Amino acid sequence: QVQLVESGGGLVQAGGSLRLSCAASGRTFSAYAMGWFRQAPGKEREFVTVISRSVTTTYYGDSVKGRFTISRDNAKNTVYLQMNSLKPEDTAVYYCAASTYGTTPSRIYEYTYWGRGTQVTVSS
Repeated sequence: QVQLVESGGGLVQAGGSLRLSCAASGRTFSAYAMGWFRQAPGKEREFVTVISRSVTTTYYGDSVKGRFTISRDNAKNTVYLQMNSLKPEDTAVYYCAASTYGTTPSRIYEYTYWGRGTQVTVSS
């Protein structure tokens, strides 16, 4: 079992920045690729980004490429999501998730463990 707890969400104006954190406990954190997804009201959960176990490979969804940066600290069992140049359309609940599929999984079914999410609201 892996327990994931997100933090760092909040209300920010368009153009601003937020940094989300996801703290993991349980099994070996470095054994998992770590991803971020988001879900806006009335929409399906959407892939945001993923970072490989080894920290060397990242992959981003088109809507956040160039604005968001994922990182992880395996010594602290934590993954981060730095979000810059935020837009109102980034408003969503953001979830972190852990996967043993491949290097940079991007599909929901490839993830076994999920956090409860943190709300990000971007005002215009």
